[in-house]
Amino acid sequence: MPRSPWRCSWSISGQGGDLVVDVTGAVRRPGVYRMPAGSRVDDAVTRAGGPIGKAELEAVNLAARLADGQQVVVPARPATGATAAAATAEEGPIGLGTATAEQLEEIDGIGPVTAGDIIKFRDEHGGLSSVDQLDRVPGIGPATMEALRARLQP
Repeated sequence: MPRSPWRCSWSISGQGGDLVVDVTGAVRRPGVYRMPAGSRVDDAVTRAGGPIGKAELEAVNLAARLADGQQVVVPARPATGATAAAATAEEGPIGLGTATAEQLEEIDGIGPVTAGDIIKFRDEHGGLSSVDQLDRVPGIGPATMEALRARLQP
């Protein structure tokens, strides 16, 4: 049987093993990417250069499997007064005695629960005189302590 001269150069999802997804929002290189079948949202975000600093990754299920034609949106944190103050704080240390939960969450390794635990610990102990006292807060390990030392002042 002779071959047809009209061969298709693209594949239908499921036949070529590739998916095409649109990654947009708070990533370094938004765009349309071809991904291997079975890829996860995390793979697509990584392919798009990873999240930018204001990305709100907690709003994205990074473990979800990708589907052909899917749009992955990585939202950015809203620019509120507290968040704007946190962005300014990146230029210098944050005051441990006055840090808001939003400011603490800007530090690598600190999420909403740990930020709340830090504020609760601070309030229960009448303030803190040293960043080192935070090693008594549950969930704060050595790597997080290093990030805290770099970003906080008593």
